[in-house]
Amino acid sequence: MTAARERLGNFEKFDKVELIGIVSCGGCPGYIVPKLKLFNKWIDGFDEYDVVFIGNCIKTAINLGGCSLDLDKVVETVKNLTGKEVVVGTHPW
Repeated sequence: MTAARERLGNFEKFDKVELIGIVSCGGCPGYIVPKLKLFNKWIDGFDEYDVVFIGNCIKTAINLGGCSLDLDKVVETVKNLTGKEVVVGTHPW
C-alpha cells in the first residue's frame, strides 16, 4: 500500500493512484481468477477502476517458490475477465 500511496515502482507512471482493494491469489493452487470475479461483485457501485496490478508476491512464488501458475495465462485471463490494463509487479522492493 505504501508503494501505491507514494507512487513507487510500477505505480509511478500513473498521475493518480487510488487503491480500491487488494485480492490475494488465494494460496496454492492459486485461485486468483475466482477471487477477482468475487472482488468485482464487492466493488459494484464504486467508481470504475482502470488497472489491475499483479503483485510481486505472485511473481516471486512462480520464479522462486515453484508455484505452478502460468503468469502469462493469468495476465491474459485477468485482461479478458476485466477488460482492464494489467500490470505485473507493484513495489520496487
